Amino acid sequence: MPARSHLVVAAAVVDDLDRPTMLLAARRSAPKSLAGRWEFAGGKVEEGEDEVTALRRELREELGVAVEVGAAVPGPEHGGWPILHGHTMRIWFARITAGTPEPLADHDDLRWLPMADLLAVDWLEPDLPVVHAVRAAASTGPVA
Repeated sequence: MPARSHLVVAAAVVDDLDRPTMLLAARRSAPKSLAGRWEFAGGKVEEGEDEVTALRRELREELGVAVEVGAAVPGPEHGGWPILHGHTMRIWFARITAGTPEPLADHDDLRWLPMADLLAVDWLEPDLPVVHAVRAAASTGPVA
């Protein structure tokens, strides 16, 4: 498992954990090198924080929502996914339980994408394998 300082947590926010049909994508506004590209909402795990607590905090800060956390989307490196700058991302399915998502921090747009059309936006390259894994997991049944 990566050092905590290099661990990022994110959510595949879906409309339903039993039968997901839509996924929420977030467009980066910063830094300039990533602006305009799409990603999963989330962020770094802080010292002393467990991963799910960090995920809930990040979604509250970035989107203004509370979530129910579902199943993890296991990646190829000890359950994580390699992303930019040597970081590793762990990602879970999540469903909004309170609030309306808004691009509050690091994003300037949000878009609900149909599971059948997840490539309709320009994802960050490291997120593309995760997008495919999310689509595959969602097509096989509940992600709770």
